[in-house]
Amino acid sequence: MPYLILSDASLAFGHVPLLDHADFQLDAGERVALIGRNGTGKSSLLSALAGCGALDDGKVWLQPGLRIGYVPQEPPFDADLTVFAAVVAGMGELSALLAEYHAVAHALADPVADHEKLLERMQALQTELEARQAWSFEAQAERVIQRFSLDADALVGTLSGGQKKRLALAQALAVSPELLLLDEPTNHLDVGAIEWLEEMLVASGVTLVFITHDRRFLERVATRIVELDRGRLLSCPGSFGEYQMRKEAILHDEALNNARADKFLAQEEVWIRQGIKARRTRNEGRVLRLERLRRERAARRERQGKVELALDAGDRSGKLVAALEHAGKRFGEQVVVRDFSCRVQRGDKIGIIGPNGAGKTTLLRMILGELLPDTGKVHLGTKVQVAYFDQFRSQLDEQATLIDVISPGSDFVEIAHQRKHVISYLGDFLFAPQRARSQVSSLSGGERNRLLLARLFARPANVLVLDEPTNDLDIETLELLEELLQDYTGTLFLVSHDRAFIDNVVTQTIAAEGDGIWREYAGGYQDWADYQAVCRREEASTMESSSKRGDSRPAEVARPTRPKASASKLSWKEAKELAELPQRIAALEAEQKQIGERLADPALYQAQPQAARELSARLREIDEQLLALLDRWEALES
Repeated sequence: MPYLILSDASLAFGHVPLLDHADFQLDAGERVALIGRNGTGKSSLLSALAGCGALDDGKVWLQPGLRIGYVPQEPPFDADLTVFAAVVAGMGELSALLAEYHAVAHALADPVADHEKLLERMQALQTELEARQAWSFEAQAERVIQRFSLDADALVGTLSGGQKKRLALAQALAVSPELLLLDEPTNHLDVGAIEWLEEMLVASGVTLVFITHDRRFLERVATRIVELDRGRLLSCPGSFGEYQMRKEAILHDEALNNARADKFLAQEEVWIRQGIKARRTRNEGRVLRLERLRRERAARRERQGKVELALDAGDRSGKLVAALEHAGKRFGEQVVVRDFSCRVQRGDKIGIIGPNGAGKTTLLRMILGELLPDTGKVHLGTKVQVAYFDQFRSQLDEQATLIDVISPGSDFVEIAHQRKHVISYLGDFLFAPQRARSQVSSLSGGERNRLLLARLFARPANVLVLDEPTNDLDIETLELLEELLQDYTGTLFLVSHDRAFIDNVVTQTIAAEGDGIWREYAGGYQDWADYQAVCRREEASTMESSSKRGDSRPAEVARPTRPKASASKLSWKEAKELAELPQRIAALEAEQKQIGERLADPALYQAQPQAARELSARLREIDEQLLALLDRWEALES
């Protein structure tokens, strides 16, 4: 039995139909990726499937009693709620019953309260909550909060963009949904979180419809690709790679059919305009056919064109762009960069990877000379012209028009020593002439990214800094941007969590390895990930061999390509600490397992809610202690 059926759906904004009598069916166990160009209506369609948006015509049928989890692109949250309260609030009516139950339990502590009435109400609430299996949902909320590494007591208003995305995912998963609808789930997540999300979605077996432009995520998760193109839904079972091959054939056939139809229409137009004699004797059936051909041609929606990208590298910089010698930077007690040295040469294409909050932007600013190091030195090269793409789009004035953003005070831009009218230049980035004088505030997220790229490329630069340029860009534009950057002759710094984009563009990476340590590696993201996997296998093998021999600590693992600091002899105190680390880690892991088993029992939350919260807090402390001990172990062994 299908989970969901979309029948004859129509939806339009203005004169452009986003859905044109579209049909779609979703069966249990499918993981469907919804893709398409920016502005085609993917988010509107997903909202309609979730019951949060309305169609102009058609209907959505859902299997009765189906549990649905929905994560919009920009999830709304009450900034004054705690993380735990926000996750529980996603349970709908159950959240109100749970809140009342906890309020009654709190009121029982008041000596002047009417305990008889409160106990009677508490008993009624408990019966209803047990019937709805609410305690298991509350336990699930605790587990997903821990799984996403969130602080249950933190206020939503204090969370970063990435943490809010994690919170939205935790809220959706807390109800153990049978159908999960995700709109751009990878936005604002770092690579580690994206890979964890991939594994979780595949292993859980949940039925899924999601929107994403992350090609690696698409390839890993999707079992069917559905493209929204000119109001219709094109379905292609299989992986994203299979879809690309099939789509190429479909577009080729469509172009041939359109060309044949246009040629036939042109011939009929010539015939209808022949002399008076021909008009007296013409076939009326042929006239009717011509009118039908004209209507079909007028109704045909042409595929949106491609973005035309061009980049001027300007005058060449010096051979040396920047050099860092034992540079360090800290903010208060937090060390962001520790003893980092590197040389950046003209033409290098460098990817900077690391988790959110690791200090990628800080490191970039130090390399470019915008931020002075606390220790060490930074040498800047000569004739450096920097262009900066800001992931927060702070360079865009919301009240400015598109023309003013691109070329303030002038009707022309100069690209590679050629003048071009600003409206024509905006057309290269798919902005229609009538929108050239619109304000920035009227643009969607993808359109703002395209506008920022247009502004960036309108000025010559021999050093290009792109901080998360891939957010909200459709796949076709991403591939064109990749080609442009591959041919760019200047120096490139790229910060991105799009693994495929990094692999296709950069020639070397600088990776965060914790505690302010950054190291250089040849190749892209996958090269770095492969190296890390080899190191982990070697360390696991060595630890296993050491445990079989009865050693108190594992032998040091050779890491052939990773730069090492010069070796120094451990003091007696450090050697003793290193020998005790395995036992300390084992003890914490045993306690972690015991607490996990207790938290998995729904009866705990009913009988001892305060104890459950204390155990959850202790579990978070253990996670932090384990990370600190593992970092200390690595530091002592190196």
